[in-house]
Amino acid sequence: MAKARFGCIGLGGMGSEIVRNLLSKGVSVAVYNRTRTKTDELAREGAIGTYSLAEFVGTLEKPRIVWLMLTAGKPVDDALFGGGAFGDGLVAHLSEGDIVIDGGNSYFRDSRRRYEKLRQLGIRFLDCGTSGGLEGARHGPCLMVGGDEDAFQIAEPLFRLLTQNGGGYAHVGPAGAGHFVKMVHNAIEYAMLQAIGEGFELLAHGGKGEDGQPLYRFDLRQIAELWCKGSVIRGWLMELAARAFAKDPRLEGIKGVVGGGSTGRWAIDEAWDAEVPFIVIAMSYALRHRSRQPDSFAGKVVAALRNEFGGHEVVPAGSERRG
Repeated sequence: MAKARFGCIGLGGMGSEIVRNLLSKGVSVAVYNRTRTKTDELAREGAIGTYSLAEFVGTLEKPRIVWLMLTAGKPVDDALFGGGAFGDGLVAHLSEGDIVIDGGNSYFRDSRRRYEKLRQLGIRFLDCGTSGGLEGARHGPCLMVGGDEDAFQIAEPLFRLLTQNGGGYAHVGPAGAGHFVKMVHNAIEYAMLQAIGEGFELLAHGGKGEDGQPLYRFDLRQIAELWCKGSVIRGWLMELAARAFAKDPRLEGIKGVVGGGSTGRWAIDEAWDAEVPFIVIAMSYALRHRSRQPDSFAGKVVAALRNEFGGHEVVPAGSERRG
């Protein structure tokens, strides 16, 4: 059986699109998932499907390069060191010199701990912040990589293959640095999303006339598309706003419940420890909790944007769920 150049564990939205990105470039990829449905699906698309960690590791060329795309926290530790559905974990099967890349949104202090533990076993570890949402994962993400320089150089062909024109990646520092940079990236994203949401909420209200009625009824899609053409606030998030309003002009089909929050909370803690004020970002994080209370239009915009770029779940209008 032919060996795979790379392997991916965790075939949710981002993991599956990372694999499809590589497959579209003729790269052999082995895949493993805790449930086999996603494995079967990608195997039909050309990946090498495996159904145990031992089979997965045995399918990879040496030095093995394993990409993890898992939920932060316990799932990553289980996959590496054993536990839960991952049985005895990757360390029971990997060899000295193999490389594990954590491409998820792990806490950078966890990444530093995992690096040290794996280093003692002779296994290399890179923490890789991955940005760009589902479209980025499929067509070229932005990758922020932390870890040892020699491990980065071995894995660099993978980063070059994944990114747009081979340029959307950088080695940003030692262990944990990649996830630190991604943590700050996500914190900035919180504030940008909130600003867009609040701006469109005011547009949706349309200004109050002397009779108490709205002065204007703006076409929100038109304005979002207009702002994409040469304005100071043009950008991908504005393009996604236009896309969301094209689907649902007043976002009546969803609630303004905004999920997520872990990376923002970590960034706020680090900022305050460093005496960096983080005023706007901290308020944006607080407003995610506000969004899980009675509805707001700004919350709807942020929820719709997160669904557009990351496929994050939205709460349908009329649902009893609060997040």
